[in-house]
Amino acid sequence: MTKLLPSESDILYRLADTLESRLPQNGGDPSSSYSAKLLARGPDAFLKKIGEEATELVMAAKDNAADRIVYEMADLWFHSLVALAHYKLRPEDVLRELARREGTSGLAEKAARNEAK
Repeated sequence: MTKLLPSESDILYRLADTLESRLPQNGGDPSSSYSAKLLARGPDAFLKKIGEEATELVMAAKDNAADRIVYEMADLWFHSLVALAHYKLRPEDVLRELARREGTSGLAEKAARNEAK
């Protein structure tokens, strides 16, 4: 695994900042920005894209195609960041949740969620 360059290490935060600027209430222009178009169209548009990208990722993984896996994962992450922006959430929120779970057995974490239901 190669280490991220300093310019790469904060890409999620830079993308989140850009996506926030594309929100309709922040003046995002759907005629000049794909992100603004998705955000203006609302959840149905970007949730559909998340589903499509997840399916494409699964297909790439089943084909064991490393380059396609990375490409499709990037698409999935991007559209997931669009969803976060829409719901006024940030990558930091997801990272905090992952940090909270770190060191916890996935089986124990899942069992605790099921007990809470």
